[in-house]
Amino acid sequence: METNTMQHWRLQQQGNIVWLGFDKKHSAVNTIDKNVLTELKTLLDVIEKDKSVHGLIITSHKSRSFILGADIQTISFLTNEKEIFDFIRQGQHVFKQLASLKISTVALINGFCLGGGLELALACRFRIAIDDRKTRLGLPEVKLGIHPGWGGTVRLPRLLGAINALQLMLTGRMISAKAACKIGLVDWVVPERHAIRAALYFANLRKRSNRLHWRGLSNFPWIRNGIAALFRRRLIATVNPTHYPAPFQILEQWRQCGVSDGAFLHEAQSLSQLAMTSTARNLIHVYFLRERLNKLGKKSLATLKHIHVIGAGTMGGDIAAWCALQGLYVTLQDREPKYLAPAIGRAHALFKKRLKQTRAVQMAMDRLLPDIAGSGIRRADLIIEAVFEDLSVKQNLFRQLETQIKSDAILATNTSSIVLEAIQQGLKQPERLIGLHFFNPVAKMPLVEVVQSELNAPDVVEKALAFIHQINRLPLPVKSSPGFLVNRLLMPYLLQAVLLLETGMPAAVIDRAAIDFGMPMGPLELADTVGLDICLAVAKILSQALQLPIPEGLQKMVANKCFGRKTGQGFYRYKKGKPIKEKIPDDYKVPADLVDRLIQPIIKEAKKCLQEKVVSDSDLLDAGMIFGTGFAPFRGGLLRYAKEKADNKSIVE
Repeated sequence: METNTMQHWRLQQQGNIVWLGFDKKHSAVNTIDKNVLTELKTLLDVIEKDKSVHGLIITSHKSRSFILGADIQTISFLTNEKEIFDFIRQGQHVFKQLASLKISTVALINGFCLGGGLELALACRFRIAIDDRKTRLGLPEVKLGIHPGWGGTVRLPRLLGAINALQLMLTGRMISAKAACKIGLVDWVVPERHAIRAALYFANLRKRSNRLHWRGLSNFPWIRNGIAALFRRRLIATVNPTHYPAPFQILEQWRQCGVSDGAFLHEAQSLSQLAMTSTARNLIHVYFLRERLNKLGKKSLATLKHIHVIGAGTMGGDIAAWCALQGLYVTLQDREPKYLAPAIGRAHALFKKRLKQTRAVQMAMDRLLPDIAGSGIRRADLIIEAVFEDLSVKQNLFRQLETQIKSDAILATNTSSIVLEAIQQGLKQPERLIGLHFFNPVAKMPLVEVVQSELNAPDVVEKALAFIHQINRLPLPVKSSPGFLVNRLLMPYLLQAVLLLETGMPAAVIDRAAIDFGMPMGPLELADTVGLDICLAVAKILSQALQLPIPEGLQKMVANKCFGRKTGQGFYRYKKGKPIKEKIPDDYKVPADLVDRLIQPIIKEAKKCLQEKVVSDSDLLDAGMIFGTGFAPFRGGLLRYAKEKADNKSIVE
């Protein structure tokens, strides 16, 4: 076979079996664009005509992934429904040709197999996955405001039945190789050393087993309505269809068309419409914001091995647990065992939830060592302080640490509001102390602010950025200033909500307005979750610098020890950790400008942050708000929303 002109595919024939390796040119990962599809079609034409070929094995020549899906950059450049439709149909036709081959076809999956990559694998007769933690499979398109378009909404229900297929597509979640095998998504899971032999075995099989054919009953017309109604009720409870229409469109398309051959055309038409919505365009923008954060710093510098955390409270204990989960050796220090015990208990619960296997949980626990004496300080590559917000306490602690640490160790504070220069004051080497501001809950919030002052050495900043990548988090470089970025923007929002509450507006009305806007949680419930004592402490630090009024009601609640969720009483009363919210009277008239009154203080402060260069540009500011506060992702970011709102207003005027 003559295929020397191919840029992205490597074809090799061994006897009657053809190996087709995907190796996208000038790219660290495999993604599918128009050129990739064109080349694949050419190769399939050649394979189809060669009667000596009995089997085809498709694999990846990239070390980190199989195929990550469609090239998002390509999709973002398409400007109308027709262009998107043509691109989708091109992929559908190529995958149909692959699925129609008379020979055995095998997808040998090692690493991430997502979106269009999984759809390509579904077009093969067999799928083999390598038994490795980095092997993950899924159809995450709903997270971009769209749905699968290269046959996924048809072939996945055909293979798995409606229940398992819809659960994967509607959530966009990724699953492990073993979980995929359990539900029938892959045929076999093998260690890497057996991959070639397993692939050759399946490439020589003529037919596949229909042991799961009974699952196809769920795709029958007479049962689809019932299943669709059940899933719709579940969706409505967690997803606003106005904000995120894609999962509802998946469900409706499957309900109407099922898995017939005609469903492929409907899939392409539906996707081309979705891709032009503001939700999809904004979520694709958010995808690129994440990619930008992922590229900050030099990941090659991520060589830290031992982390020492001082302070086993909620933040310190959870930072230590997260670092241990990511494979680092961690020592956790506090004054007495009674302060360490809850943190170790939370860590064990996290490890069980994430790692599942008993041996993996035990290995993670072995990496997390309680350390009352602080023995780990002298060995640590990075020491993270996570004690309470008191400047003198932090200053004294770092002055002591400076005399004990290794010559190349980095010092870090998890302060949420105190300027870095104040904590650096009095140190012999202030350039070694940096801010690493994690957000609560550590295991769920992907962002870490990397706070730097003019005193910081560039190599320390680079190592800090690399460390954040090392623990699988997104770093956001911010200038040292009161509240940094996220808390500085969040505090006016929370205080504005409290001021509205003091005017007599019900708490449930205020929080409902924020949730309807797209926030994951209302501002008052958020304040209760953070802790009203912490909110007040941060507000006091920021009030002078930012001229923020501190509501009298907040001060009274803290004085009365009503700290929110952790004490069972705050702006709401809590029962088993859940807020008890009063019912809003049917005749209550919600002010038309309520959302503006909540959001405008954030926008105003954001513009000041840009002027002061707290972050370098508006995209990084938007990334901070989305990944640090959960600001409605479908709106594309705070300043993107503000610009769109201003543009719409000018058009109306």
